[in-house]
Amino acid sequence: MSKLLLFAVVSITFFTLPSDAQEAPGDEPQTRKAPNRLVDGTFMQMEQVGSPAISPDGSQIIFTRTWVDLMSDQRRSNLWLTDFEGKRVRELTHGNFRDTNPIWSPDGSQIAFISDRDGTSQLHVMWMDTREVAQLTRLERAPANIKWSPDGTQLVFTQFVPSKNLPLNITLPQRPAGARWAEGAILVDRMSWQRDGSGYQPTGSVHAFTLDARLGGTPRQITFGDYDHSSPEWTRDGKRILISAIRKPDAEYLKGDSEIYSINLGTLEITTLTDRNGPDGNPTVSPDGNWIAYAGYDQQNFTLHLASIYLMDSAGAQKRLLAGDLPSSPTGMTWAEDSSGLYFEVEKHGSRNLHFVPLDGGVSDITSGVHMLFSNSISQNGRVAAVRSNFHQPGDLVAYNLSSPQEIRSLVDVNTDVLTGVELGEVEELWYKSADGLDVQGWLIKPVGFDPEKKYPMVLWIHGGPWSMYSVGFNWSFQNFAAEGYAVLYTNPRGSTGYGQEFVNGIQYSYPGRDYDDLMAGVDAAIAKGWIDAENLFVCGGSGGGVLTAWIVGHTDRFRAAVSMRPVINWHSFVGTTDGVSWYDQFRRFPWEDPLEFAARSPLNYVQRVTTPTMVMTGEADLRTPMTQSEEYYRALKLLKKETLLIRMPEEYHGWRRPSRQLAQQLYLRAWFEKWRKQTETADTGKREENK
Repeated sequence: MSKLLLFAVVSITFFTLPSDAQEAPGDEPQTRKAPNRLVDGTFMQMEQVGSPAISPDGSQIIFTRTWVDLMSDQRRSNLWLTDFEGKRVRELTHGNFRDTNPIWSPDGSQIAFISDRDGTSQLHVMWMDTREVAQLTRLERAPANIKWSPDGTQLVFTQFVPSKNLPLNITLPQRPAGARWAEGAILVDRMSWQRDGSGYQPTGSVHAFTLDARLGGTPRQITFGDYDHSSPEWTRDGKRILISAIRKPDAEYLKGDSEIYSINLGTLEITTLTDRNGPDGNPTVSPDGNWIAYAGYDQQNFTLHLASIYLMDSAGAQKRLLAGDLPSSPTGMTWAEDSSGLYFEVEKHGSRNLHFVPLDGGVSDITSGVHMLFSNSISQNGRVAAVRSNFHQPGDLVAYNLSSPQEIRSLVDVNTDVLTGVELGEVEELWYKSADGLDVQGWLIKPVGFDPEKKYPMVLWIHGGPWSMYSVGFNWSFQNFAAEGYAVLYTNPRGSTGYGQEFVNGIQYSYPGRDYDDLMAGVDAAIAKGWIDAENLFVCGGSGGGVLTAWIVGHTDRFRAAVSMRPVINWHSFVGTTDGVSWYDQFRRFPWEDPLEFAARSPLNYVQRVTTPTMVMTGEADLRTPMTQSEEYYRALKLLKKETLLIRMPEEYHGWRRPSRQLAQQLYLRAWFEKWRKQTETADTGKREENK
């Protein structure tokens, strides 16, 4: 339902990086104890809880616990279990595997989950009374979107199915026995033929399957045709599957025009339930079976549409808006057990909370607070399990009751052993005016051991997307720089989500551009605090933030050094080589119709103005912002004899996967900024600070 974003911020806020901060010779009085700071090795020790799933009766909570396997340089995860009070926490699965996506059966006797125990991602079930595990599938490709049938006897899931009909067929001569010929050609007949993170995508479609939850075996395919399907949902009688797809001629040319369909499991007859000019998806059936809630919007040709919540009856009639004009698109829609309304999560002003809308409309807040409260799992008796993060909390498993949502209890914190006794930078919220008077929100992290009488260097860190939201959740990269004596400024310029559709539309056909003013106003607001060293400003960002970093150094010289990570440099060449076609929609015309519009918004065309030492850093396997974009910029900078450096990370896609390389990214950032950091005199002694 949404366009391909350059960068998904939520994917990096936890797995950002620590620092190896050595205590510098002190300008502080000898009686003041030096703070205990983060060190580099801490990054590999950090863990993460996720995917909380509360049992139907609310007595038990399953969650994933993810850690870094130092030997393989990969993240692994197992399933853990706790009671609702958090008094008995224990491991359910073990081993160096990835056990993910646990879901309870309707009666709470089993869980289904995905595991790569045999080297491939397969569907498993566990009986909770005996802890016995059975592997139900042996699929060539990973299953996704698993849902139990209401009676607990079947599962539905989606899986990619390669097409058997190739656009051309050829027959080579028979090769001699033992001969080693080259691999065959790849035939591309789709508009999109690759996806970042997985590589080349063969011709085919995503289809839905059902499977016997007791015996496994061969899944039954229930959708067919040259269409992708998503978000399968059982009806309450177990006789139909609701699913979202674009089952229309020339589907790949239709921009977000998905509908919700009903599949009769007896006949496989498909009925269309929605007919909006715009996408409809994520169908969710009420417990009494009478209503279907879903998310969607009317196509208005915005660069990004925020979705609303709609309602229809089980036959697809009585359609109406249930909750609209939201600050961001709703997620995690869950019906109240009495079918009286819908719970859902929304991001707003950097925070994320749970909300409720009854059948007669009118959204109310269930939780509130300056935190990221996400993955809310609700039991039949109103108990909730979730993950909560804030400025200084990486993310712990929490629980609360819908009857008293203000009483949120922490159950499992897997990072206490790492962070106990470690001083983190204090965070200050900023609201400031942009050049045209627009109100913009941001946050400023103070360096560890902050002294208001001193001046500190500052890093402006820009989020990607560009339609995403920096949040109040824990960010290890930011705290790393705070441990190293830097202030960190991060803001949500226009185009960010969490502030409504009009704010998102602020960069319609003007990205990068108008958001530049918002970022510079944020820098001015931070300097106005009085303790920022205006001679030592640095800027960096990844993906969409990499675009803006390259744009900034072509439009101002106020920064000492910059790092543009995974950027778009030349829109003309980018739109035809990235892994999705939606980026053409960022412009009024195609590049062959109006190349000047693409040129005017490309950082490459301002490279001659750059005076800031600018490093470029990208993964060699990046398919979202291909390496050729970084190469274009680096070569232009080098040709003009600008101070620059290109860092190519082997085998890495967009947003690096391997923990050691994520750590290396942070170390390269630190090294580049320290290389160009100006020596200044401290406010209290006049002693020159040495570059570290």
